[in-house]
Amino acid sequence: MRVRRIGSAAAAAGLGALLCVTAATPASATPRSWEYRALGLAAAQRTAQGAGITVAVLDSGVMKDHPAVAGRVTTGPDYFKDGLHPGDSRWGGHGTAMASDVLKVAPKAHILSVRVIDDKKEHSGLRHGPSPVAEGINYAVEHGAQVISMSLGGELFGREFNEDETDALARATQKGIPVIASAGNDAEVFNETSFPAGYPEVIAVAATQQGGSRATFSTVRTYNAVAAPGVGIVSAKNTGGYEPVSGTSPAAALTSGTVALMLSRNHQLTPAQVRAVLTKTAHHPSGGYSPLVGYGQINAAAAVRAAAHPPTVAAAPAKFHGNEHPAGQDGTSKTTHPSLETGMTTVGYSAAGVGLVMVLGAVLIGVLGRRRTRADGAPTGPAGPPPAFPGQAPPPGPLR
Repeated sequence: MRVRRIGSAAAAAGLGALLCVTAATPASATPRSWEYRALGLAAAQRTAQGAGITVAVLDSGVMKDHPAVAGRVTTGPDYFKDGLHPGDSRWGGHGTAMASDVLKVAPKAHILSVRVIDDKKEHSGLRHGPSPVAEGINYAVEHGAQVISMSLGGELFGREFNEDETDALARATQKGIPVIASAGNDAEVFNETSFPAGYPEVIAVAATQQGGSRATFSTVRTYNAVAAPGVGIVSAKNTGGYEPVSGTSPAAALTSGTVALMLSRNHQLTPAQVRAVLTKTAHHPSGGYSPLVGYGQINAAAAVRAAAHPPTVAAAPAKFHGNEHPAGQDGTSKTTHPSLETGMTTVGYSAAGVGLVMVLGAVLIGVLGRRRTRADGAPTGPAGPPPAFPGQAPPPGPLR
């Protein structure tokens, strides 16, 4: 599996001027781009700002001293284990941008940074050992994260679900932690399935451009749940300053920030309720749902309002009240197994035996009927022609 960060930084015209006026911008006032109006952030932040909520950003690391995130980041383990450290060009570029996008929406949230990828565009080949993503999810679950944000992914070319990742996601769901992931940026190439977005426990986020329609690169899949702005989103750089970023990566980060706002309004929301509120309050496309943008571009202001009175959703973690080992509860013995149906097996063995006898018989006949050859090359024996008399030429043989 190739694992890639979902989102590519793109410099826009006039960026130098932007960096000059924003280099010292505090975390609560990260440069605004069009997503503020599109998501209704002004109204949403009047109600909630993410206080008390920890968002785990599983990415390439976060430069915690950047003004956009300063004072809001705890650095967790590096599960990618490639020997890189802060200051390297491939450490913290993508992760710093995503953390700033989360805090742009939820300025009083806290970021738990766990490094599970680097800043390469993609990684070829299989990694040995446990999945860094799975390890990152487990760490986030065990260290107080209330939201898990993953702006990363890879394609499934004949690969089964990664068991480590599915187990980790199950733990997150059992603990009541919503998991957000970017849908992928492959619509213009292969439009391939992306994981972790494709896992059923994950809220997959597509990207929109200004006006609310799908960004041309955003992967089109039926696992897409919602969409969020993903074109030209001004984000923090690991080297300082800011730059516009495009991809489903910022879309997922902005959605994670919105979920942080929702949880700060109502700490009791389950992952199923978070999904239900996001999809119900989004700007629905024609028909109500589309694989292009899921249930549409999210509306942060409406989602925060709806979080106070969420719908009742039956899909929620439930404690098991039966015996720890349920075997035997239906009256069967713990050591009883169904009897093996041997009829067809016997027929198969019989047919194989007959076939083997026929093959051995054919070989034996061939051996016994093989013609013996004299030293002078003339055939002899029962299978050969009659011997020549003295002075008589042998009968003609096949043409050579």
